[in-house]
Amino acid sequence: MSITSELREAEAEILARRPEHTIEPTLDRMAALVSVLGDPQRSYPVIHITGTNGKTSTARMIESLLRARGLRTGLFTSPHLSSIRERIVVDGRPVSAEAFVAAYDELAPYLALVDGQQATELSFFEVLTGMAFAIFADVPVDVAVVEVGLGGTWDATNIADGAVAVVTPVSLDHTAYLGGTVEEIATDKAGIIKPGAVAVLAQQPLPAAEALLRRVVTVGASVVREGLEFGVLNRDLAVGGQRLDLRGLRGDYTDIALPLFGAYQASNAAVALAAVEAFAAGTPLAGQSADLEADQADETAGWPSEDDGSESPAPADVPMADLDDGTPAVPPARIAPDDDEPPGALGQDLVREGFAQVTSPGRLEVVRRSPVVILDAAHNPAGMEASMEAITEAFTFAAVIGVLAVSEDKDVAGILDQMEPVISELVVTRNSSDRSMDPDKLAELAASVFGVERVHVARRLDDALEMAVGLADDASGEEGLALTGVLVTGSVVTAGDARLLLAPDRVEVDRADAHRAEQDRLDREERDREEREDWDSEDQDREEREDREDREHQDREGAAGQE
Repeated sequence: MSITSELREAEAEILARRPEHTIEPTLDRMAALVSVLGDPQRSYPVIHITGTNGKTSTARMIESLLRARGLRTGLFTSPHLSSIRERIVVDGRPVSAEAFVAAYDELAPYLALVDGQQATELSFFEVLTGMAFAIFADVPVDVAVVEVGLGGTWDATNIADGAVAVVTPVSLDHTAYLGGTVEEIATDKAGIIKPGAVAVLAQQPLPAAEALLRRVVTVGASVVREGLEFGVLNRDLAVGGQRLDLRGLRGDYTDIALPLFGAYQASNAAVALAAVEAFAAGTPLAGQSADLEADQADETAGWPSEDDGSESPAPADVPMADLDDGTPAVPPARIAPDDDEPPGALGQDLVREGFAQVTSPGRLEVVRRSPVVILDAAHNPAGMEASMEAITEAFTFAAVIGVLAVSEDKDVAGILDQMEPVISELVVTRNSSDRSMDPDKLAELAASVFGVERVHVARRLDDALEMAVGLADDASGEEGLALTGVLVTGSVVTAGDARLLLAPDRVEVDRADAHRAEQDRLDREERDREEREDWDSEDQDREEREDREDREHQDREGAAGQE
């Protein structure tokens, strides 16, 4: 069987399990699995990441910075765009098809054992989490960057104890599982903050900030907050992305080229930088006491006081006005970088290198030009709001044609409300997921927001893309003077499906890996065949020699008898 066939077989077996969006909140199954595997998640330190939006991009930035420091990294993210192997990355590359299959084959007996012991079998996501932990231990990696699948407290990844716990912005999403308010959702996500860890918190809505800080105090963790201990000092548009000045926990880092669009990605970069600095320091940083005395908690606008939970104003002597784009500003540096860098400080060149090599496929990713086609995985109102702001800021489109395929369990009305001011015409369709909303139903909702004349329906994504490109060409005019773009969005699945259709060369790594693994297998078989032939030849020579010696011995004995 070829490695491609083996990969498909392993993937089919994993996919046949309970899907990752069907949640049964308990860590018992994962505890049983990692126990029989020897607790691989304890073989390396973990940077754990949760939040509603920006998790994957932030995880990729953290991993890139760590790799720039010369560390061997493991990265576990979800969901994937094109290949299941994208979820498990070692040193910046998805694990090979051969390594994926080998890891699954090794785990299979243990999966069966745990399934037989538990009331409910391990899910698709739990199996992949166990595989990731095991692969990272086998490599071994120096540090693993692990993104939660859903929530935090009961997520399969929370069987690991993160030395650094990162929380990106929290908003309403997955309310059926996590709660109907931002506070409830933040409380669930706060479960990844463990005793002795450093919590790195992005700017949060007040109810989320209160919930997260309560968890910090309860478990005795340390905390650093965007807008207080770290943040974005300055950002300017640049070719292919933006140029940033960031304030880290240990100093300022300037002239950073980030090849991603949007103010939210600048904030993600600040969070990623703080997380790596906290990890590099290895110990709680000065001024980050878990006690959070009132005067410390009151030092930043938008963060609550631990006394009464109210929102605290900025101190009178520290200007805290946001940047023009709304990115939270930060107070003057508490530690000025000098020749004697404190623990956790990162070199300017290292930070620039780490951010320069960041990629985040499916996040405002330009995959075609003439017309420009952009893929974005935004799938809730907060994410769509950030994407619309980034599109408006970074691109000079006269009009934008939208292609939308979204899961039925999302806040579709809220997503459409965010899109309407920016999107000129909307093509609604479906993606390859069985959770995708029916295009006719989606069109009805969209018409109530956009008006019937601005909404078009296509039953298939490829037809929707063709229709959108045609609309963009029409809007550009005969001379093509009115620059019109196409945005494909609504889901990670939508972005992944469109990426496979529009930019197959960008997922060619999967095919190349499969081909390379298959060639390696054929080469091994050829070497084995040659070795067997050599052994067979040696055996035959030995047998012929032994036969000849036997005949010579018999001849000598016969001659002696005649004498």
